[in-house]
Amino acid sequence: MDDTVMTAVGLRDIPESIRAHDTLASPDYVDVFTAPASGVTDRSPEEWARAVLEETSAGRSAPALWRRLGLHLGPTPSAEHVQGLKIAARGDDWIRLETASWFMRAHGIVHIDDRQLSLALFIRYDHPIASLVWMPESAMHRRAVPVMLRQALSSHDPRSGDVR
Repeated sequence: MDDTVMTAVGLRDIPESIRAHDTLASPDYVDVFTAPASGVTDRSPEEWARAVLEETSAGRSAPALWRRLGLHLGPTPSAEHVQGLKIAARGDDWIRLETASWFMRAHGIVHIDDRQLSLALFIRYDHPIASLVWMPESAMHRRAVPVMLRQALSSHDPRSGDVR
């Protein structure tokens, strides 16, 4: 497994294979993190979303950040939610999670293919305060997601002998 996680920030840098699965009109912030790995398609996008958000230490602590942002979370554990984020839509190689607060809306896309695992975040500011609140938090987000992807891939690597 390669420990490299590629990061792109900004709508023009998001692959169409990921953009096509989001429905958020006019997002103000977009990023994508992609980790190369083999065997990713051995698990479903939902299983990977759960591995990243529910099984990694940073993922388990993420709801505290989401609550600070006032984002609405559903129950956990839940078949309709991943770490409190609503499962809004899915396909064979992707899943879209959604949440919102009174000042912003967020969509997360987990996309898989035979070479990599990707996680993208689309945020729309519904009130001017959203950019002031999100910008400092986004720095923490951009540090945490690559760690979460590496941890999830490592813990589900059949060569490690620790496949769950």
